[in-house]
Amino acid sequence: MTQTTQSTLTPREHYDRNGYAIFRNVIDPDLIAEVNEHVAWLQEKHPDVRPEQLGHKFVKDDPFWVRLVGDDRLLDIAEQFVGPDIALFASHYISKPPFSGQPVLWHQDGSLWPLDPVEVTTLWLAVDHSTPENGCVRLVPGSHTQSFREVRANDEVENVLGVDIEVEVDESEVLDVVLAPGDVEVHHPNIVHGSNANTSPHRRCGLTIRYIPTSTRITHPEQPFPSAFLLRGEPGVNVYQPRPRYVEGTHLPFRGHENWG
Repeated sequence: MTQTTQSTLTPREHYDRNGYAIFRNVIDPDLIAEVNEHVAWLQEKHPDVRPEQLGHKFVKDDPFWVRLVGDDRLLDIAEQFVGPDIALFASHYISKPPFSGQPVLWHQDGSLWPLDPVEVTTLWLAVDHSTPENGCVRLVPGSHTQSFREVRANDEVENVLGVDIEVEVDESEVLDVVLAPGDVEVHHPNIVHGSNANTSPHRRCGLTIRYIPTSTRITHPEQPFPSAFLLRGEPGVNVYQPRPRYVEGTHLPFRGHENWG
C-alpha cells in the first residue's frame, strides 16, 4: 500500500499509534535547491564514497549541513517528539543513483545505535520525489511496539547498511511512503522499515536526521561524537562538536554564510 494522505489524527497521535508521521511542504524549494548543491559538492569532494554513504563523519566540518539540520522548521517538528532540549546524534544522505541505487534491508534504527536510553526520533527529509519506483522508504505500521530484533550481517546482496534483522515481513502490511521534495517523514526507533533498490531512471535522495533529547547519552567511545551538535535548549549529558566556521573556498557557499560562525 502507498502513503498519500494522513488521517485526522494529529501527527503525534499518528506517530504514537502507527510509529510514523508525515509533514508536507516543510522545507522551501530554494533550500532544497541548496541541498541538491550540497549533495553534488559532497560527491565531488568524496569521489570514493558511494552516494548512499554520505554519512555522519562528514558533518562536523560542514557548516551547511549543520545549518540545515538546525533549521527551525525541522527543530519545531523534532520538538514534538523529543522535547525542547534537542541535539543531533547523526545525519546521513542516502542518495540512490538511477538504475544502481542500493536497497536498505529491513531494520530498526535504534538497534544499531550507541544511545542510552534509546530515545531518538528520525526525520527523513525528501530531497527528490520518493516513490516505489525509485526506492522510497517502506515501513510496517505499528511495528514500533515490537522490541529490538537481532541484527545480523547480510552481504548476500549489496546494500546500504550491510545488515538486516531477523524478521518475517508480510508484504501486504508494508506501506510505501511517497514524498515530494521538502516533505518530511518522522519515524520511531523501533519501527521495522527499509527500502528497495532504485531500478528507475530517477535518483532518490533523502537526508536522515537523528534527533535526541539532550538527556539521552551518546555512548560511543569517540567523544565528542563526530555529528553530535547541540541545536536547541540545554546541553544535558553529552559533549558536543563546536559549530564549524564557514571558510571561503573550503566550504559550500549558502544563503547566510556571511554571518555564520
